[in-house]
Amino acid sequence: MPKKTATHHISRVSRPRLYEQLVEQLMEFIEAAQLGPGDTLPAERDLAERLGVSRATLAQALVALEVLGVIDVQHGTGAVLVYRPNVPSVIKGLREHRSRLPEIVEARSTLEVKLAELAAARRTDADMRAIDKALDAMAEEVASGAKGAHGDELFHQAVTAAAHSAVLAQLMSFIAGMILETRLESLGQPGRPEQSLASHRRIADAIRQQNPEAASAAMLEHIDLVSDVALLK
Repeated sequence: MPKKTATHHISRVSRPRLYEQLVEQLMEFIEAAQLGPGDTLPAERDLAERLGVSRATLAQALVALEVLGVIDVQHGTGAVLVYRPNVPSVIKGLREHRSRLPEIVEARSTLEVKLAELAAARRTDADMRAIDKALDAMAEEVASGAKGAHGDELFHQAVTAAAHSAVLAQLMSFIAGMILETRLESLGQPGRPEQSLASHRRIADAIRQQNPEAASAAMLEHIDLVSDVALLK
């Protein structure tokens, strides 16, 4: 009697992304080392060697933990543990974050492109000084080796203020927390702080020249740049 051949569809086993596996390893290390809030993780080079991964891969996992608020990465100090959640909750948080990233990018491209256009048309000299001050703040951060997250936030706030649109400003305030997630993730990519700063300068130049079309185009290009993040790949 001939043997039957199975024809039913077999679902493929889902393979966790490398950074998810690494995040699990990091959480296990934190637990094994009995680290608590306020404790500092080992230096990146040391941690990468212990885990057997490249520093670039480790940096991606650390950014993911920073986005979730598990650690606070401070330039010159390192990664400081904020709280110690369990592994399943961290992985769940990562996947939820990844699933909403496209919608956050969509919202930013809708709101901020229009804000840049309005800023170019409506900005005052005082608005321009605030934009330039934010650029200087980010440049100083990046030059020191930091990500430039604070200066980045100041820049987008200054552009929003220069648009003089209370409703759009309120909408930006509403999604500020979600934008912070994408900001931390984007600025954690290798070379991204310098690229983002250069992109900000192009936006600022268009606003300075009071060219709405150029300002909106520069902002759209900027959103495309910062939306290229590892968690979406």
